[in-house]
Amino acid sequence: MGKALVLVLGVVLVVYAIFDLIATPRPQVKLLPKIAWFVIVLVPFVGPLLWLFVGHARPSAPPRPGSTGGGWTPPPAPRGPDDDPDYLRGL
Repeated sequence: MGKALVLVLGVVLVVYAIFDLIATPRPQVKLLPKIAWFVIVLVPFVGPLLWLFVGHARPSAPPRPGSTGGGWTPPPAPRGPDDDPDYLRGL
C-alpha cells in the first residue's frame, strides 16, 4: 500500500508540474528554456520539485492594506463647508 501511494504521489506531482509548465508564459520561466524544463520535470519527484521551487517565477504578492507600495493614495477625507476655502470665498 505504501509503495502504491508513493507511486501515485509521484505521478500526480509530475502531471501537475507538466500542466503548470505548459500554462506558464515563456517570460516567467527561469534559468532554462521550457523544453529543458519539460525533460527535467519527467524525472520523478526531483524534477517537479525543481520546477516548482527554482524554474517557476512566482507572482508578486499583492500589497497589504495600509501599505504604501501600490502608488495609490486614498482620497482626501470629506470636509465640512466651513473648512473649504472655495466655499468660504463664495460667501
